[in-house]
Amino acid sequence: MIETTVSTSTTYSILIGHQLLPRLGEESAAIIKGRSAVIVSDSNVWPIYGAEAIASLEQVGFRVCSFIVPAGESSKNGENYLNLLNFLAEHQLTRSDCLIALGGGVIGDLTGFAAATYLRGIPYIQVPTTLLAMVDSSVGGKTAINLPSGKNLAGAFYQPALVLCHIDALDTLPADRFTEGCAEVIKYGLLYDAPLFSNLEESGTEFDRVSVIAKCIEWKKQVVMADEFDTGIRRMLNLGHTIGHSIEKASNYAISHGAAVSIGIAIISRYAVSQRLCSEEDCRRIIDVLTKFGLPTHTTFPVDVLTQHALSDKKRQGDQISLIVPATIGCCKLIQVSTFDLENCVKEGM
Repeated sequence: MIETTVSTSTTYSILIGHQLLPRLGEESAAIIKGRSAVIVSDSNVWPIYGAEAIASLEQVGFRVCSFIVPAGESSKNGENYLNLLNFLAEHQLTRSDCLIALGGGVIGDLTGFAAATYLRGIPYIQVPTTLLAMVDSSVGGKTAINLPSGKNLAGAFYQPALVLCHIDALDTLPADRFTEGCAEVIKYGLLYDAPLFSNLEESGTEFDRVSVIAKCIEWKKQVVMADEFDTGIRRMLNLGHTIGHSIEKASNYAISHGAAVSIGIAIISRYAVSQRLCSEEDCRRIIDVLTKFGLPTHTTFPVDVLTQHALSDKKRQGDQISLIVPATIGCCKLIQVSTFDLENCVKEGM
């Protein structure tokens, strides 16, 4: 097992390894004062891991309830958020009790936002069961729900009390869900770590899971500790996300987050070449590694549709929007683009 500590407005541990779910109760009891827990999960994850999670918590004296939503991005909505808050109130959870997010990014975001706002804040524990959630969304305290106008438009920065990455959960993850998580893994190599990128070029999906996940989490941890509230260097983690979120919204979330981010990375890389910000050789390597992992690099949605959705992006400030563009493998730059020029940027990258 690998353990690392995040020191932000609060300090918490991230555990990465095999056979960690049976330790959920023990690890929770060490940091949670109360003995009531609500596990939030989805219809795919709960039948596989729900009983084991409950048993581990009950073994150390927790009273456990569960709140299950349908699997999929559409569940990250205001209705489920309010239903969860009412559920917590009905079960009389106090500030010394906790929520446990057992699932992927949707569950982590929904649970975290409920934890941030119920009683003005109660502890929550992230137990990510997807690769994408392990390397990205479970760490750093970004919590949110989607609004009809766009993704993650209502949320809060609220750090978890613990992140427990049970690597064995990836064994039951459908192949396409594992692949979509690889887009975020590739993102870290492209942003910060040329050796990691080269490793992924060589190994493809057969990379060593514990060491690569731990490496990605270490990069995320360092960025979050330097910029907890996303006003500076943390914005770099949005590589591929502005266009990616537009693709998700345009597809009504039929296209997964990882697939959309992959397309977003490809588009922004081709744009960077057109502006001589990135070499054609590096762009080719980026497209090739995405393709090797079975990730998409093009979209059929019209440029004007993607641009319109991007105008609702959180990273927009007035008539300016931030774009993260590759410079070389392992180094990217943040540039400001006028919203009036955004359509041309997307067009250049298509």
